[in-house]
Amino acid sequence: MSNETFGARLRRVMDERGPLCVGIDPHQHLLDQWGLPDTADGLASFTYAVVDALADRVGVFKPQSAFFERFGSAGIAVLEQATRRLRDAGAVVIMDAKRGDIGTTMAGYAAAYLAEKGPLASDALTVSPYLGFGSLQPAIDEARVSGSGLFVLALTSNPEGPQFQSAVTVAGPTVAGAVLDGLRELNADAEGLGSFGAVVGATISSTDEDLDINGPLLAPGLGAQGGTAEGLEAVFGAAVRNVVPSSSREILGAGPDAAGLQAAADRANDAYRTVLGY
Repeated sequence: MSNETFGARLRRVMDERGPLCVGIDPHQHLLDQWGLPDTADGLASFTYAVVDALADRVGVFKPQSAFFERFGSAGIAVLEQATRRLRDAGAVVIMDAKRGDIGTTMAGYAAAYLAEKGPLASDALTVSPYLGFGSLQPAIDEARVSGSGLFVLALTSNPEGPQFQSAVTVAGPTVAGAVLDGLRELNADAEGLGSFGAVVGATISSTDEDLDINGPLLAPGLGAQGGTAEGLEAVFGAAVRNVVPSSSREILGAGPDAAGLQAAADRANDAYRTVLGY
């Protein structure tokens, strides 16, 4: 069990290296852009180039598991190695796998991604609450034991999201509001930043939901997807200091040259530092 909670580790790394989270999304378009084959070898070349260029200067990384899974066991091997190398360099890794199930199945996901000796051990995991917030309990329990964290889907920016997330529950709040309430309760006793965060899209414009959950707010959709550093205040308001701004194509599109990747990451980090008060 880690002596440092995920929330404390995340805050420390963001204070030291800046708030930027680099999404590692090696989809075919980017592999083509880098002049790499759409194969497991191309995936490895791409991923390790990003790790080598940025692991010691960016605080947070978010590999998208799907882009590795599509190459089967060879792709998962690259993901394992990249995750290990990033963490060894002192970075925080948020595994973007959006797992969600019940009982022993959810416990299995937690063992793979959150347990200290799990094969894909990460600092945090994205999870889906749409089988009920209580279905996340095995992952919550594992996170508490291992000192890891969770990011729970709450207010995503995809156009289909509001159909479910804005629906009103029997108890009264919206589905998104119920998720945020659950996270607020989990973080109630945290000293400093809590370890249980929400995923809130950077392009949702604004929301009436209370985003002050005493935990981190992972904000994908920045850069190529339209979200801007300046727009974060409008979305997150008083909770903006807890935002983890995630950008992928804006950074990765500057490769494969290491200096290009580093310059793009530095520019983005500087912009987010200014807005988020680092």
